[in-house]
Amino acid sequence: MQRRTFLGLLGCLAAGVRAGDGRPPIRIGLTPVILDDRVAFLRRWAHWLEARLDQPVAFVQRAKYQDIMELLSSDQLDAAWICGYPYVRHLDSLDLLAVPVYQGRPLYRSYIITRADNQKAQGMQDLARGVFAFSDPLSNSGYLYPVYRLHQLFPHLPQPQRRLFRRTFFTWGHRHVIEAVGVGLADAGAVDGYVWDQLARLHPELTARTRIVERSPEFGFPPLVAPHHLETERRERLAEVLGHMHEEPQGRRLLASLGLDRFAFRTPSLYAGIALMASSVADERSQDS
Repeated sequence: MQRRTFLGLLGCLAAGVRAGDGRPPIRIGLTPVILDDRVAFLRRWAHWLEARLDQPVAFVQRAKYQDIMELLSSDQLDAAWICGYPYVRHLDSLDLLAVPVYQGRPLYRSYIITRADNQKAQGMQDLARGVFAFSDPLSNSGYLYPVYRLHQLFPHLPQPQRRLFRRTFFTWGHRHVIEAVGVGLADAGAVDGYVWDQLARLHPELTARTRIVERSPEFGFPPLVAPHHLETERRERLAEVLGHMHEEPQGRRLLASLGLDRFAFRTPSLYAGIALMASSVADERSQDS
C-alpha cells in the first residue's frame, strides 16, 4: 500500500463521527509501538471497541511520540498507547489504563542490533566508531536505554553517544531503525524488542538483514494511558473493555494479530526501572552542561 493511501485511510479513521453516529468519538492515539502498516487491523479493532463502548472510536496515529504527547496535553485525545519513557515523565498528568501482556508477562526489552553480516560485534561496546540509529528521543527502548547503557559502559566519558559513534540520527520509528540497519544506512541501532519480534513474524525478510547483539533487562511494556482530566466513567469503561478483550473469540483474534496475550491493569511501579534510568541520564546531562 502506498504511503499516501495509508495516510488517507488513517485520516478517515481519525476524522471523527461515522454517518449516523450522534456522539463524538473516543480518540485513541497510536505511536510507532503499533506497526505502521496495519490499516485493516485498526478498522477491525475500532469496530470491536465501538460495539462494546456504544460510542464511535477514532484512532489517531503519529510518527513521533512528542506529537502524541502534545495531543494528549491539549485535550485532543482521550487515550493513547505510548512508551514507558514519556509516561514516567508525565506521571503528574497521566493515568494508566491498561498494560499489554506479551509472552505471558507485561514486559519487553530493548534490542541493540547490527547488520547481519557484522559478525565481529558481540555487544554494544563493539559498535564504537560506526553510525548508530535511534528511533525517537522519547523512546525507552530506542533511545533512553541505549544511552543509559553507554553511560554504564563508559562512566567517565561525557555524552558517550556523541563521542563514541561517528554519527547518530533518529529514524522516527522502530521499523525504520531495522530498515536503516538492514540496508546499511546505519551500522547499528536500538529498537523495541516487541516490534523486532513482530516484524520477524510478519516480515522476516526485514529482520533477516539484522542481528541482535544485546538485549536489555525487562521493562514495563508500553502502556495505554489517559489524561487525568478524562471523565472517570469513560476512563474506567475503556479500561474494563480492554481488560476483558481476551475473553471473547474476536477479541482474542485481534490480540493475536498484535502478538499479545491480553491487556491487564498494573500500577505505575511497573515503570520504576525506566524512571530510574531517566533520572540517571538527566543527572548525567546536568553534569555535562
